[in-house]
Amino acid sequence: MNISNPIWRTALCLALAACAWTTPASAQSYPNKPIKFVTNFPAGGPADFLARSVGEFITSQTKQPVVVENKPGAGGNIGADFVAKSPADGYTVLFGIDTTFTVNPYIYKGMAFKPADLRPIMIMVSSGLLVGAHPSTGFKTLKDLIAQGKGKGLNFSSAGSGSPGHLAAEIFMDAANIKIQHVPYKGNTPAVTAVLAGEVDAGVLATPGMLPHVKTGKITALAVTSRQRSRSAADVPTVAELGLKDLELEVLYVAMVPAATPEPVVQLLQKAFTDALKRPDTQGQLAGMDLFYEGLIGPDAVKRLSDQSQRYGRMVKSTGMKVD
Repeated sequence: MNISNPIWRTALCLALAACAWTTPASAQSYPNKPIKFVTNFPAGGPADFLARSVGEFITSQTKQPVVVENKPGAGGNIGADFVAKSPADGYTVLFGIDTTFTVNPYIYKGMAFKPADLRPIMIMVSSGLLVGAHPSTGFKTLKDLIAQGKGKGLNFSSAGSGSPGHLAAEIFMDAANIKIQHVPYKGNTPAVTAVLAGEVDAGVLATPGMLPHVKTGKITALAVTSRQRSRSAADVPTVAELGLKDLELEVLYVAMVPAATPEPVVQLLQKAFTDALKRPDTQGQLAGMDLFYEGLIGPDAVKRLSDQSQRYGRMVKSTGMKVD
């Protein structure tokens, strides 16, 4: 790991320091009031599902209510900034995706918060993306899509500037030498809806949101960006199998709290998250959404985010990606 990366150097130091402080006394009364889970993308997506699932478990164990509030916008920056500026007491937790921290710092100027203002509780799960098109396009294979991209061009929806779908579209243009007009929406759910409605030709969007519509024939699946084929759509090839290995991407679903949150409180949250996500019924739901359990905490989580940030930083520079 190259900790010279300025975006994550401070975050790593905070995580390492926090792990050294394990005094349990400051967490003895936690939680003694309602907890707020903030998702920085609209309701209906995987982050929203994770927040509600973990929230229900914590309420069942502590009898304290957990309120889920959606604060979408600016590639997740609005919700992340809200949590970063909240009291560092464990009562405000961010549920989101890694690109808010691994892509946005490279494409947004004057962000109101820094990645180091927040620390990860856990990288909960991960998923690939799915290249899906509206059936009216007539695309049956990725080769068909690329052929139109080299001709009159394509328009792709994404969950917003800086989102995985935006990054994938930029990489796709660069790797396949095609023309794509990026159309940002406020979250993965409305971006998928845009493909469903034929507002756009296609999208490279989080697999969990695309699969239900692939199964009903309302979206044509052309490829997945994960290293392995989807468990729920095993007939769909990977981008590497189709000769576009550079397009391999995954989404990391993360939970964050303000950086100064006491370590004992973070440890309690980590245990609650682990217990909630490892329940058999939750594991079944995750598998159905093609989400893979990660469970990374502390320096391991920070390292994963740092590595992702360095890779995406190179991609942003190479593709000239910018905020629309």
